[in-house]
Amino acid sequence: MIGKRLLAVAATALIAATPALATPAATDPVASVERQAPKDAPNFLVIVADDLGWSDLGAFGGEIATPNLDALALSGVRFTGFHTAPTCSPTRSMLMSGVDNHEAGLGTMAELLDPTTEGRPGYEGYLNDRVASIAELLRAGGYATLMAGKWHLGLTPDREPAARGFEHSFALLQGLSNHFGEDQNEAWTKAELAPSYRDDGKPAALPKGAYSADYFADRLIGYLDSAAKSGDRRPFFAYLPFTTPHWPLQAPAETISKYKGRYDAGYEALRAERLTRQKALGLVPADAVPHTVELAKPWASLTPAERAVEARKMEVYAAMVDRMDQNVGRVIAALKAEGRLDNTIILFFADNGPEGNDIHAPNARFKAGKSDTPPPSPEQLGIDNSLDNIGKGTSYLGYGPGWAQANSVPSWLVKGYTTEGGIRVSAFAAGRGVKGGGRIANADLDVRDVAPTLLDYAGLRQPSEFAGHPILPFEGHSLRPVLSAEAAGIRGADETLGYELFFRRALRKGDWKVVYLPAPTNRYTRSGVSTGRWQLFNIAADPGETKDLATAEPVRLAELVAAYEQYAKAKGVVPLPTTAEASPAAAARP
Repeated sequence: MIGKRLLAVAATALIAATPALATPAATDPVASVERQAPKDAPNFLVIVADDLGWSDLGAFGGEIATPNLDALALSGVRFTGFHTAPTCSPTRSMLMSGVDNHEAGLGTMAELLDPTTEGRPGYEGYLNDRVASIAELLRAGGYATLMAGKWHLGLTPDREPAARGFEHSFALLQGLSNHFGEDQNEAWTKAELAPSYRDDGKPAALPKGAYSADYFADRLIGYLDSAAKSGDRRPFFAYLPFTTPHWPLQAPAETISKYKGRYDAGYEALRAERLTRQKALGLVPADAVPHTVELAKPWASLTPAERAVEARKMEVYAAMVDRMDQNVGRVIAALKAEGRLDNTIILFFADNGPEGNDIHAPNARFKAGKSDTPPPSPEQLGIDNSLDNIGKGTSYLGYGPGWAQANSVPSWLVKGYTTEGGIRVSAFAAGRGVKGGGRIANADLDVRDVAPTLLDYAGLRQPSEFAGHPILPFEGHSLRPVLSAEAAGIRGADETLGYELFFRRALRKGDWKVVYLPAPTNRYTRSGVSTGRWQLFNIAADPGETKDLATAEPVRLAELVAAYEQYAKAKGVVPLPTTAEASPAAAARP
């Protein structure tokens, strides 16, 4: 009832902001919410991949079998300059709100709040009330709002999807879980590592043995089928945020077997193959130089046993991407069978760059509670990372920095960084109103542009208030000019976009970008790359961020650094403590 009461208030505001919509005659809250959407309003399908690499899809230079996503991408427009936050929950807050993550409540990940950030405005650790989610706005505007997958924007009943605009939802509330449901037993629960699932706001579970991507697709298809059978012809906003290919690396055996032996040549070889294909596809300049690999051991230095493990991890990762693609195909087939595909706009993107940390067991930073008690040993949780078990529900691994940087090539670094490897992601649009034909758009685009785009195509305007309180106006822009090929971009030459997470900073203005990587400051960044100074890159000429032009362009550097400081002040970014900046001990902080 909380959600319905809030939506009833919001509906009035949205109606007032949208002259094309008539005020409903009914005074019942539910009737006020469930109004008729604008005539000929399109459906929306937003698909988010979790920790996907820039070059994983075939349409972006990858070798993994992704025929369904490739077909969509090649029928629409691929984006080479689509950016997100460096990690998942900050990106999702920007997606839902259309504003900066520091304003929407995820100035840092909830799991990594500390005395420096805890209690600060914009660092609530959940999608806050300074924003209205795009689901809330579309539902108030007459849309059916459906979700199946990862939420990661709040754990309490008043912060989960059912309370933030989704009429129907099956959601994982945390940032990760076992893909076969093997982490829902007593041992994982006692360790505060068990996931929380919600089914329309009620406690639920991932059926043990079901595969996450399969089940999320099942649930979304079920919502669509139910609407078709009941005669509900409202336009829909369907949100499908997969947890694949996020670690732990797990996939059905029959899909893993397709990739046996494919990665035996190693990550340097894969990196070169993918970059060659990207150049042939026109996704990067023909003379693009990839950034050097950081933090990974050369393949030639690994023992045969180490190579076998590494190759197996990438085989499983590929299977996860493959399986996600299969399920996208199932959803598309369902929409086609119901006659709703032609009226649907499809947006696909990853939430950040690929995960490059070495992961062998659950990390205490992902515990559901605030306890600092170390997690139990892998053996106590039933984890078996032996070679033959990798990929099964009882294994628990990430694929590490070598494969991650093969998948982010030519970009610098990976998830968690404000470099291109952390924030530039594979993305495309297809469907109604999208001029396709294999088109590639190179404009500087951002996840903050998604919410304004959906509201624009829905024929609605963002209200200044929602649920009785003011909300922040969108910072992003509608992608319509790019989708329709009416314009090459949506940002003026002087517009800037700022990024910050874990005190790592960046700002983009046109083709230029500044980046600052401080010494590591938390458990996630403890073994990471740092430079300790501002660097300047021309991203159009140097997508790999290989040529630091700070010395050659001091005036431009000063201009962009000043613009970053203005951004940080305006958004309430918590500054890096000076002690952390200067202290070598930060690199060893647990």
